[in-house]
Amino acid sequence: MTRHEREERIRGWLVGRLPDEWFAGPVELTSDREEITVVGQLVPPKVSDEASPVERSAAESGRIKEFRERTREHRIRIARELEHATGQKVAWGARCGESRETFTTLSVPVMTRLRQSERQVLDTLVESGVARTRSEALAWCVKLVGKHAESWLGELREAMAHVERVRALGPDAAESTDRLAPDTSEAEKPETEQPEQTANTPEASEAPKSADVNES
Repeated sequence: MTRHEREERIRGWLVGRLPDEWFAGPVELTSDREEITVVGQLVPPKVSDEASPVERSAAESGRIKEFRERTREHRIRIARELEHATGQKVAWGARCGESRETFTTLSVPVMTRLRQSERQVLDTLVESGVARTRSEALAWCVKLVGKHAESWLGELREAMAHVERVRALGPDAAESTDRLAPDTSEAEKPETEQPEQTANTPEASEAPKSADVNES
């Protein structure tokens, strides 16, 4: 199963598992090896046409907070089910109007080796006050690349998805265990004909010998 197919399976599972009244449309699903992030669109609050951008933003933020508190226990139960099925942590988020918030997410350490010229880039960011540490400076660089190279990264992901699809069709593709897949192990088996009873069977010998039996 390719990564794209796996995300489609997860998205379909969420469509059936999430209450219809939570979100105003399909959820936004983002995943990597460690985490699945689910972000849904909320119905925006009603504000007056004369409301300022500050007031509108505050109303949207309040709606997101209300949703987060009201659905906390239910979301935890759904997340545990999905984590058990996929082996990945689940994070939640919500969009409302122009506001978007992601709730508690996973922070994963990533080790790397850098040469002196590359370390100097990080040190410059630290010394200028842009970042407090080299680790924070490296995270800043990753965000900057993601912001300005989104179209290139999107094309790269599409190319990788095509490679995964072709690889999955290969003769050596191993079957992976997918706990979100429908269980077909209990499929109906063809019925076998039962042998006809004869006079020598126990059922025949237990038949009444007289027709004078009265029904009660």
